Amino acid sequence: MDYTVTSVAPIILLPFLAFVINSFIVKKFTKVAIVISCGAIFTSFLFALRIFKNFVFDVYSSGYHVHKVFNWFDLSYDKIPFKVDMGIYIDNMTAVMLLMVTGVATLIHIFSTFYMQHDARYGRFFVYMSLFTSAMLGLVLSDNLLSVFIFWELMGFCSYSLIGFYYEKEGAGNASLKAFMTTRVGDVFFLLGILALWSVVGSVRFVDIYSAIASGAFSNHFVLGIPLATFAAFCVFMGTIGKSAQFPLQVWLPDAMFGPTPCSALIHAATMVAAGVYLSLRMEPLMQLGNLKVFIAYVGAITAFGAATIALIQTDIKAVLAYSTISQLGYMVLGIGVDAYNASFMHLITHAVFKACLFLAAGSVIHSLHDHHTDSHVQEMPRMGGLRKKLPFTFIAMMFCTLAIAGIPFFSGFVSKDRILGEALIKAFHSKVYIIPMLLGFAAAFLTAFYMFRMMFLTFFGEPRDKDLHHHVHEEHISWNQNIPLLILSVFTLGVFYSGSLTGQGEVKIFSKRYEWFATLIEKPHLENFKDYERQPFGFSDQKSKKVFEQSIYDPTHGLEEEEAHHAHQTHVFGAILSIIIAFSGVGLAYLTYIAKKIDPRMWTSRFSNWNEALENKYYMDWFYIEVLIKKVLLPFNNLVSFFDMGIFDRYAVDGMEKVNKTLFTGAKWFDNLVIDTSMVDGTGASVKLMNVILRTIQSGKIQFYFIVIVLVLASYIWTLNIH
Repeated sequence: MDYTVTSVAPIILLPFLAFVINSFIVKKFTKVAIVISCGAIFTSFLFALRIFKNFVFDVYSSGYHVHKVFNWFDLSYDKIPFKVDMGIYIDNMTAVMLLMVTGVATLIHIFSTFYMQHDARYGRFFVYMSLFTSAMLGLVLSDNLLSVFIFWELMGFCSYSLIGFYYEKEGAGNASLKAFMTTRVGDVFFLLGILALWSVVGSVRFVDIYSAIASGAFSNHFVLGIPLATFAAFCVFMGTIGKSAQFPLQVWLPDAMFGPTPCSALIHAATMVAAGVYLSLRMEPLMQLGNLKVFIAYVGAITAFGAATIALIQTDIKAVLAYSTISQLGYMVLGIGVDAYNASFMHLITHAVFKACLFLAAGSVIHSLHDHHTDSHVQEMPRMGGLRKKLPFTFIAMMFCTLAIAGIPFFSGFVSKDRILGEALIKAFHSKVYIIPMLLGFAAAFLTAFYMFRMMFLTFFGEPRDKDLHHHVHEEHISWNQNIPLLILSVFTLGVFYSGSLTGQGEVKIFSKRYEWFATLIEKPHLENFKDYERQPFGFSDQKSKKVFEQSIYDPTHGLEEEEAHHAHQTHVFGAILSIIIAFSGVGLAYLTYIAKKIDPRMWTSRFSNWNEALENKYYMDWFYIEVLIKKVLLPFNNLVSFFDMGIFDRYAVDGMEKVNKTLFTGAKWFDNLVIDTSMVDGTGASVKLMNVILRTIQSGKIQFYFIVIVLVLASYIWTLNIH
C-alpha cells in the first residue's frame, strides 16, 4: 500500500471539511449537513480499514511502521534556520486506533440521527461531532508532541461545546466550564513537559525522544533538583490525568453527561478520554526512564477503585456509566504502571467498543422513557424496570456489553482486564510496593460486576416501578439508526476478536494464523531501533523504506526465560481464575440484592452510613476543590495578587509613574517654554530682528545720515585724542 497525501490525509481532512462546510449550510440545509457529516466519517473509516488491512493482514510485523514528514512552515532567513516540520507516524497501534475511532464514531453518528432528530439544534450537533472526530484522528496520526497538543486542545474546545450543548440549562453550562478548566490544569503541565523535552532533545518527535532516551541524553540534566526525565514524565502524565479523568482531576467527567448521550458515547469511548491513555502509551519509555511507574500504578488503582465505589449508589443510568468510565480508565493507567503495555492498550480498545455501546443503549432507553407529565425523558433507574420485553434489542446489546465490562469469560473485557490484573499480581509477587494497587484492582473488578448488573437488573428486570411510564414505552423494532449500531458494537465485545481464542486464555484457538494477533503486533517501542532512524517525505508519491519487515510470530514466553515464563503463566492462570470468581461473585451479589431480594440494599447504607455519605458527596472532592482549594486558597491568593497589582504596582508603579511623568512634564514644559522657546528660539529671532533694525537704520541710503555719522565719528576720535 502507498502512504501518500491522497491515502492518509482524507482520514483527518474529510471530517474537518464536513465541519467547515456544515458550519455554513447547516441552518438552511440541515439534512444535507447531516449526510455530509455521516458520509465523511464513514469514508474516513474506509481509509482506516485499508491501513488496518495492510498492517494486520498483509505485513503482520510488530516492527512495521510508516513515518512521513512535511514542512509546515519555513521562516528561515539568511543563515538563521527556523523551520517546523510535521508528520504522520503509523504503526500497529496507530492502525488499530484509527479503525476503532472511525468505526465507533461512524456508528455513533448513525445513532445520533435517531436520538437527536427532534432536537432544536439537530444540525449544530453534527458540526461539533465532525470537528471532534477530526481532532482525535489528527492526534492519533501525529508524529510529535506539538501536533498532539494542537489536536489535544481542539478536542478540549469540542468537549466544552458538546457538554454545554444545552447551554440554556445552568447545569450544562457549569459542567462545560468545569470540564474545560479542570483539563486545563493537566494541559499546562503537558505543555511544560513538551518544553522540558525540547530543551534536551531539540525536537518533540516521538522517534527523536526514543532515540535520545536510547543514547542516554537525559542522564546529566536536572530541573528543580530532580532528574529532568522524571520532571518531563510527570508533566506529560499530568496531561493524561487531566484528559483521562484520573485522580485527583477526575471530577469533570461525571458532569460531562449533561451533554447529549451520543456526545457522551464519543467522549467516554473513542475520543477525549482515550487520548490521555494513548499519550502515556506513546511516552511509556519516558515514564520508565523517569521511574514513574509506581506512581502511575497507584494513580490508576486509586481511580479504578474510587470511581467504582461511587458508581455503587448512583441512580442515574448515565451517571453509573460515567463513573464506570473513570474506573476502567484507571485500569488502563494501572496497566501502564505494572508494565502491562499490551493489555493496557487492548483494554483501551475493548472499552471503547463496549462503553460506546453502553452509552448508546442507555440513550435508547432514555429516549424511550418519556414522562408525559413533565415532558422530559427519564434517566433515573428507580423509575424503570421490566424493560427487556419492551426494548429487546437494546437489552441484548446492553447485556453483551455488561458481560464484557464485568469481566465474564468469552468477552473482551475479561481478556484485557484479566491480563492487566495478572501483570499486577506478578508485580506484587516481586515487589511489595505493588500489593496495594493489585488489591485495589481486584476489588474494583468485584464492584464493577456488582454495579453493572445492578444497573441491568434495575433497568430491564423485575416489575415496572413506574407503571404509567412503562405503559407509554413503545415496543422496539429493528431500526437502522436506533439498534443496528448497538448490535454491531455488541458483536465486537466477544474476546475472540482480540485474543484469537474462544476463552481469551489460549483455549479453543479460532484464528490459527493470526492467533494472539493483538499481543503479537502491539509492543513497547524498541529503543535500539531508533538510534539510526529513517523517515520519508510526505507527498503525492510514496517513497518506500528500504527496511525489510519480517512477519512476526507469537511468543508465548514474551521474551522471558523458560522458568520465569512458566511462573508468569501460572500467575496469570491464578489471576484469571481469581478474576472469574470475583466477577461471578459480584453478579451473584447483585442478583441476590435486586432480583431475589434476599439482601436489602438499605442495610448497607445504614450499616456504613458514614461511607455512604462520603459516596453521595463523591468523597468530598468537589467540596474540597470549591470550598477549600478555590475559596480558601486560590481566592485569597487571587486577592493578595490583586492587592499587590492594584494597591502596590498600580498605585506606586503605574500611578506613581504617572505623577513622576507629570512632574517631569511640567519641568520639561517650563524649560521648553522659557529656555528653549523664549530664550533660544524666540531670543534668536529677536536678536536677528534687532540687528536687522540697526543695520537697516545705518544702511538707509540717505547722504545726510552718512554725513552726521562721519561728523560724530570724527568728533569722538578728536575727543579721544584730547583725553590722551
